Amino acid sequence: MKQIFLNLPVEDLERSVNFYTQLGFTVNPLFTDDDQKCMVWSESIYLMLKPPEVFKKHSGENIPDTKNFEATIFTLPVESPEKVNEIIESGLKTGGTEPVPMKDHGFMQLRKLADPDGHTWDIIYLDMDKFREVKEKS
Repeated sequence: MKQIFLNLPVEDLERSVNFYTQLGFTVNPLFTDDDQKCMVWSESIYLMLKPPEVFKKHSGENIPDTKNFEATIFTLPVESPEKVNEIIESGLKTGGTEPVPMKDHGFMQLRKLADPDGHTWDIIYLDMDKFREVKEKS
């Protein structure tokens, strides 16, 4: 099985664990220790939350200011428009922000959520049948 581990620098590990837990991630104790927390979205998607000093030690690079500059956008597809709204509302209640209004393209609903450290997530619902219809017409 192929997996992806996304490493994110975070100022406050516990705050970030709480935030991502509210979005639906779970803690994976196997890859969690005092220096980092592993959060699981699915069998193939993991987040490694690390304090800046630990992140920098592993990367060897400077850390971008994600509160003022968008360095990346991660996209999490979900099963319904209601789930999009549920995740966004949970994220807003635990310190996230919604930098732009929802976009509804008919075949896709998208809302953007920034975590407390400024890492940006697009939470989307894509209706594949409607998407196929749009693609066939174009």
